[in-house]
Amino acid sequence: MSRALPVYQVDAFTSTVFAGNPAAVCPLEEWLDDHTLQAIAAENNLSETAFLVPERDDYAIRWFTPLVEVALCGHATLASAYVAFEKLGVPGAELVFRSRRSGCLPVRRAADLLMMELPVRLPRPLDDPPDIAGALGVLPQDAFTSEEGDLLVVLASEAEVRAVSPDLGQIAAWPYRGVIVTAPGDDCDFVSRFFAPAVGVPEDPVTGSAHCVLAPYWGERLGRRELLARQVSRRGGELMCEHRGHRVGIAGHAALYMEGTIYV
Repeated sequence: MSRALPVYQVDAFTSTVFAGNPAAVCPLEEWLDDHTLQAIAAENNLSETAFLVPERDDYAIRWFTPLVEVALCGHATLASAYVAFEKLGVPGAELVFRSRRSGCLPVRRAADLLMMELPVRLPRPLDDPPDIAGALGVLPQDAFTSEEGDLLVVLASEAEVRAVSPDLGQIAAWPYRGVIVTAPGDDCDFVSRFFAPAVGVPEDPVTGSAHCVLAPYWGERLGRRELLARQVSRRGGELMCEHRGHRVGIAGHAALYMEGTIYV
């Protein structure tokens, strides 16, 4: 006999549907086996599916792309907080998600704004960069790696970031989780795009975890703690970032697109 499970699809880092980054959120009473979790994420076919299990007064959280489990996902955490506050009846203004590989992740709500606290992923100088110009079609100003295993590529302008047309096959063969492309913004502090074909996400619409790298980089470069960021993918999204030393505050809105039941 199949088991019925609730599922919600939430657009994160946007106040309206059809923008931001869609994530599936599946609250569970207890963990299913890893094969089933991965199969659900593959069936959802979104950049991430988050699974929640009650743990004391908080929730344990795990995130899966269509191909693999990941250590941290910002937009699906934001979407999960929306579901917890709006659909699961979490009282008060704060909850904590407990993750296996990224520690405790507090989220606060103020009206319709959700503020996450995520770990910093500091950029590190890259000694032997791959053929970035050949893969992205633009000449980088600088390149770094991160503790999360991403490649951070700095370009000269927002126009260059928008014009990037990557060779996804070449990027997938690189030893990185994904590639973050960034530059100063025209009407915000910085813009970015994120490509992660190796984990089943050709281009992620809005990537919270990438801003764990971007916030400290741009905070140091601009000499400011508080930053307004935009991810200039086709769907697009807006993030309010604050570099807090060992942590990064990332705030945004969320919009419910769908709720239903899956059967496994």
